[in-house]
Amino acid sequence: MSQDGNGDPVLPAGDSDWDSTRSARLYGIDDWGAGYFNVSERGEVQVTTEVDGQPVSVSLMDIVQGMHARDLHMPAILRIRNLLDHRIKVLNETFARAIEQGGYQNCYRGVFPIKVNQQCHVIEEIAEYGRRYSHGFEAGSKAELIIGLSQLQDLNGLIICNGYKDAEFIELGLYARQMGVSCFFVLETASELATIIEHSRALNVEPLIGVRIKNTVAVDGYWSQDSGDRSIFGLSTAALMAIVDELREAGLLHCLQLLHCHLGSQIPNIRNVRNGVLEACRFYAGLVQEGAAMGYLDLGGGLAVDYEGTRTNSTHSMNYQLEEYCVNIVESIRETLDPLDIAHPVIVTESGRATVAYSSMLLFNILNVGHNGPSAAPEQPPPDSSDTLHNLYAVRAGMTLKNLQECYNDALFYRDELRELFHHGGATLRERAMAEDVFREIMQRLSCMLPQLDRVPQELQALPEELSDVYYGNFSLFQSLPDIWAIDQLFPIMPIHRLAQKPERAAILADLTCDCDGKIDRFSMPDGNCSTLPLHSLVPGEDYYLGVFLVGAYQETLGDLHNLFGDTNVVNVAIQADGSFDFACEFQGDSIADVLSYVEYEPKQLQEKFRLAAEQAVRNGKISLADRQKILQAFRESLHGYTYFEKH
Repeated sequence: MSQDGNGDPVLPAGDSDWDSTRSARLYGIDDWGAGYFNVSERGEVQVTTEVDGQPVSVSLMDIVQGMHARDLHMPAILRIRNLLDHRIKVLNETFARAIEQGGYQNCYRGVFPIKVNQQCHVIEEIAEYGRRYSHGFEAGSKAELIIGLSQLQDLNGLIICNGYKDAEFIELGLYARQMGVSCFFVLETASELATIIEHSRALNVEPLIGVRIKNTVAVDGYWSQDSGDRSIFGLSTAALMAIVDELREAGLLHCLQLLHCHLGSQIPNIRNVRNGVLEACRFYAGLVQEGAAMGYLDLGGGLAVDYEGTRTNSTHSMNYQLEEYCVNIVESIRETLDPLDIAHPVIVTESGRATVAYSSMLLFNILNVGHNGPSAAPEQPPPDSSDTLHNLYAVRAGMTLKNLQECYNDALFYRDELRELFHHGGATLRERAMAEDVFREIMQRLSCMLPQLDRVPQELQALPEELSDVYYGNFSLFQSLPDIWAIDQLFPIMPIHRLAQKPERAAILADLTCDCDGKIDRFSMPDGNCSTLPLHSLVPGEDYYLGVFLVGAYQETLGDLHNLFGDTNVVNVAIQADGSFDFACEFQGDSIADVLSYVEYEPKQLQEKFRLAAEQAVRNGKISLADRQKILQAFRESLHGYTYFEKH
């Protein structure tokens, strides 16, 4: 790391021929972007999608300008409707090709797990576009079942009911079955079956029943501890046999038509998928041999998203493509069932992450930067200052390549000694400030000299990271990117403009919350995970925009109200064949009144209480009536304002 003219740390220089192509390589956008995102020649991130069979590209900065013109400011969730449509299309059509080429004698039916993104316009778009493929929904609660039943537009699509089901849940599903909806009850426990049988007889409706088995194949990735025998879901083999016997005794064994096997979430290794399918097929064959009608094999979720773009079996990547995933499933079913002369089942998967992740991104602006420099210390310490401060200045003056380690050790010693003196009254506040400045300058100089060493001492290897800038972003990590905090999820992050220029700063990101966890200091880069992100210096008077990509899965659903930062503005954009785009939907983010109501405050009562306080201030002579009116107006405007930073 080198320094700029002010002595601040910067990324290595010497790249006067920098262009947008080099920025694309730096941030790996061509690797994780899956063909949907790239950098234009003018240095802006653009989204590329297929419209009427032809690729069309639109700059994100053009969309941002359109947002500002509509009074939709940062931060904002931007959804590209075309990308959601394309993910549904490519999933269904890739399975269709694998089925045709593999001689498979049945079809594919996709279902979207509503829990992955429950937002109304996301679900409506999946239902609308997905009806051409009979794409259905998976529901894990009564609320999600209501969503699925109200949105499903094709009766050939499936509703898969997972989770624990009470009588009301079951009754609603049976009414749907009566209306011709293929609504499956997947048994999580044996105790659910009695309730299903009781209500189906009362309504005179035969249920569609599935069973969820506990797959013993352990998968790689973050959720590996929840797979295999450690899975909290699924029936044991003994419980499965008890259900078969109970259905046979009730004369309803023909209603058992689906085997559900959730292989895992974000499975990075294709071998896990293949082994899991092979085991599921053995259970399927066993149920057929027991006399169950069967006909559907639901392999659950697991289809990964390559957040890193490395195409490996690391947690945030995947070592396979969609085509390989589909072919492996088709081949595994065939090679298991064909020798047993068992008919091929309808293949069902519950791909949620891979369906919606690409279509949404978080956009935000940078509000401020905390620099580690430049030094504000004078060239020489005051003559009457402590010996310790004089010694620290001497370290700065005597630095060479040969004594870097010694200078590092001495600088730490003298800085800490001066702090100790300050604590005991032996050094002034001004002396401490000078010591901190000189120490920081020594560390910066050391960092700049490290690339000239043949071997960097271990203690000094982390210096460039420790001296990185802090870029303060207009967003809440806990509201919009909760998985970064909760499970160390990596999302691609990069500037969406100025990419024809070299990003000369090394930085971490901090959000608006008053929380030490409200930061991002792990980034996926083509050369591996890094603790800093290359960014550009801020230009006075100009906004600097960053994008966090592939956030369509779970983030909006899991976000919380930390520091009462609410939902951001949301824009749904539809790209047209001529390169124009329509703001199909736009939603103002939560106001302060909105978020206060979520935590049981009544905005009108708050206004009244504040009015009484202002009235008392008038009576006490602290403010005038004119002041009172201004103060109450400011309170009302703030109450209905955006929870995030607003420029006026």
